[in-house]
Amino acid sequence: MVGSLHFFGAAMALGMIVIGAGLGIGKLAAAAAEGIARQPSAADKITGAVNLPLFLLEGVAILAEVFALLVVLLK
Repeated sequence: MVGSLHFFGAAMALGMIVIGAGLGIGKLAAAAAEGIARQPSAADKITGAVNLPLFLLEGVAILAEVFALLVVLLK
């Protein structure tokens, strides 16, 4: 029973990580698309400014998934 709770907790954590990362990436991409639609001449600057936060958010999500899986594997 206790072992199955670890798997359930890890599954819940992974689901929340994916949902949170998806919402964050979606908001950033929507804001970038709206900014490019308003100022097409600044598309390269907007794209450059959005890339770093997107990469950082993706990296944090991957690390969180690794930590959630380590909790299950090492317990």
